[in-house]
Amino acid sequence: MALNSTTGRRWFGALALLGALGMLLCGETVFRGRLSKLGFVVYWLVCIGFTGLAMIAAFLDLRALQRRIRQEQRELIERTLKEIETEARRTKPPPPGHGPHGGTYTVQLQMDRGEHGSAGDRTGNR
Repeated sequence: MALNSTTGRRWFGALALLGALGMLLCGETVFRGRLSKLGFVVYWLVCIGFTGLAMIAAFLDLRALQRRIRQEQRELIERTLKEIETEARRTKPPPPGHGPHGGTYTVQLQMDRGEHGSAGDRTGNR
C-alpha cells in the first residue's frame, strides 16, 4: 500500500487522537490520585499536546482537501469550456453570404407596391 501525503496525514492525526484518548482514560482511571503535582501537570500537558497535534493534522488535511477540490473544479471548467468550443466549431453555421456547400448567395428584399405603397404615396394615390 502506497503511503501518500493524505494517507500519512490522516494516520498521524488518528494516532495522535488515539494517544490523547488513551492518556485521558488512563489519567482518569489508573493514575487518578497517584501522580505528584508536577507529574499531574506534565501528564495532562502531554495529553493536550496529543490533542493539539490531532487538531493540526485535521486542519492541514482540510486545507489540502480544499486545494484539491479547487484544482479539480478548475480542471472541470477548463475541460467543459474546451468541449463547448469544440462542439461550437463542429456545428458552426456558414458565415453570411456563403451557402452551405461553399457557394455564395445574396438576399434581395422586395416590396410589393400594391400592398404596402411606396414612400412617395402618402396621399393615397397609387
